[in-house]
Amino acid sequence: MSEMIDSGSIGHTEGPETKTPERKLGLPTMMGICIGLVIVQGAMISAMQGIAIGGMGFVAAMVSALILAQFNAMSFAELSLMFPNEGTLATYTQKAIGHFPAILSVFAGYVVVAVLALPVEMVLVDAMIDQLLPGLIPDKVVPLVILAVLCITNLIGADVFARVQNLLAFVLVAALILVGLGAITGFAEPHPRLTGATVDWSFTGVFNGSFVGLIALAMWLMVGVEFICPMINAVKQPKKNIPKAMHFSLFMIFLIFLAFVYGASLYMNVDTLLKSPLPYLDYIKDVFGKAGLLMATVMALAATCSTMNTILASIPRMLHGMAVQGQAFPQLKATNRFGAPWVAMVLLAVATSIPYLIVDVDSLIVLVIAATTSWLLAYMVAHIDVIVLRRRYPNMPRPYRTPFYPVPQILGIVAMGYIALHNSPSPQMTTLVYGITGGILLAIGLVTAVWVKFFMKKGLFTPDVDN
Repeated sequence: MSEMIDSGSIGHTEGPETKTPERKLGLPTMMGICIGLVIVQGAMISAMQGIAIGGMGFVAAMVSALILAQFNAMSFAELSLMFPNEGTLATYTQKAIGHFPAILSVFAGYVVVAVLALPVEMVLVDAMIDQLLPGLIPDKVVPLVILAVLCITNLIGADVFARVQNLLAFVLVAALILVGLGAITGFAEPHPRLTGATVDWSFTGVFNGSFVGLIALAMWLMVGVEFICPMINAVKQPKKNIPKAMHFSLFMIFLIFLAFVYGASLYMNVDTLLKSPLPYLDYIKDVFGKAGLLMATVMALAATCSTMNTILASIPRMLHGMAVQGQAFPQLKATNRFGAPWVAMVLLAVATSIPYLIVDVDSLIVLVIAATTSWLLAYMVAHIDVIVLRRRYPNMPRPYRTPFYPVPQILGIVAMGYIALHNSPSPQMTTLVYGITGGILLAIGLVTAVWVKFFMKKGLFTPDVDN
C-alpha cells in the first residue's frame, strides 16, 4: 500500500532549519488513515445494534449518513485546500468568524473527543485480550504498551507512520471483508436456524419515515475522515488526493459496514445483537467457530491501533499548527529532528492514559457520547466557514469547490443540529449527556475566551483579514 515520494517536510515548520526530508503519503495511505480512524470497535457495536433495531430502515439511515458525511468531506476539502496549513479547522475558522470559535471548535470537537474516546477502545482491547488469554497478562498493560509503541513510531516521522498505518489498515479491511463474505456465503459455518425475533428486512421503516430516527446512530459509522486534513503538508498531490481520500474512503466504509451487518443478521437474532457486551465477538465466533476468537482479537487490535495511530499523527499537528498561530501554548510548537510535534504528541498520550487508568468503561461510554456531541459542533462550524468565506473572499483561489454550493452546507448544518439533539440512546441518559457536554463546552469556552482576550489580545469574533 505504501505509495510515497521523497520531498517536503512533515507539516508546517517555521524556517528552513527545521525542515527534514520526508516521504510524502500517497492516496492508499491517506485512505488507510481515513478508514482506520472511522472503523473502530465502538462503530462495529453501533452498526450491529442499529441493524437489530431498524433492519432495512437502518440501511436507509446508513445511506443518509453517507450523504451527510460526503457533505462534511466537501466542506473540509474546500477549506483545507484554501488554507493548506496543519492547523486545519482553527485556521479556517479564524479567517471566517474569529479566534474564539476557532479554538473552541478544535478543542471541543477533536482534542476532548480523542482523550475520551480512545480509552474506550483501549478498554475493549483489554477485554478481548482477557478473553483470548485469560489471566495470563495483567489488566490494562497491553493497551498502554500499544499506546507507547505507536507514540514512538509517530515520533520517528511520516515514513514509519505510513508503513504502520498501511499494515493496520490492510489487516482491518481484509478482516472485515473476510467476516462479511464468510457470513454471507456461510463457507466456514452454515447459517443457523435462528429463533426469536430476527432482523426486519422489510421496507416498512423506509416508507413510513421511521428510519430518520436512526440517522444519528448511523452517523457514528461515518465521522472522522477529515483527520487527513491536518497532514496536508505531508501528503502527495493534496489538491487531488485530499478530496479523493475522503470521498472514496466513505464509500468503502459504507460497503464494508453493509456487508458486515447483513452477515450478522444471518447468524444472530435481535436479542443477541442488542444485549451482547461484545456482539462482534459472538458474531465472528458464530461465523468461524473456534478460530473466530483469534480473528476477532486481531480485528479489534487492528481497529484500535489504526485509530490510535491516526489520532497520534493528526491531533498533535492540529495543536502544533494552533501554537504557531498563537492559539495554544507556545511549547506545543516544538518539533523533533523528524519534524514530529513531540510535545503535543506526548501530552496527548498522557492525557489519554489518565481516563483509561481511572475510569470504568460504562462511565467512559457516557462521556464519549457527550464529547462526540461537541464533535458535531466542528462539522457545523466547518460548513459555516465555507459559507462565510465564499462571501468574504469570492475571488480567492479554491482548488476544490463544493458541488451545488450552498446546498451541502445548509443541509449539513441542519442535519448536524438534528443529530446533536437525538444522539442519546435513551431518554434517561439525555440529561446526563447534555450536562456533561454543556460542562465541557463551558470550561473550554471560558479558558478560550481568556486566552483570546488577554494573551492573544484579539476580539473573540474578529476574523483575521490577512490571507
